[in-house]
Amino acid sequence: MSARAKLTFFRVMAFAVGVGLLLLVAHMVLRYGFDNRLLAWWPAPHGWFYMLYLVAVALLGFELRWGMGRMVGVMLAGCVPFLSFWVEHRVQQQARAQIAAGADADRVVA
Repeated sequence: MSARAKLTFFRVMAFAVGVGLLLLVAHMVLRYGFDNRLLAWWPAPHGWFYMLYLVAVALLGFELRWGMGRMVGVMLAGCVPFLSFWVEHRVQQQARAQIAAGADADRVVA
């Protein structure tokens, strides 16, 4: 899998986890605030999406040689509503620049 594909996988999963976390918050408000179980089915799929997000962060992080602190920080961003959207935007900008710099270096060597 190329670095660009890993970045795309990360972006998709960050978006899915961000939306999923908002749904989870809505579920908790409905359930504990209004005793409504409309979204009672959502917590388990959200957990699976979050696990895929962790895999996406690890794949991208190892590809771009991030330190463990940065990887864990990006992983934890998926636990705070709206933060995953902001972090995804920042990571995407930095990763694209790093991937482009790596591609330019490959062209010089070849």
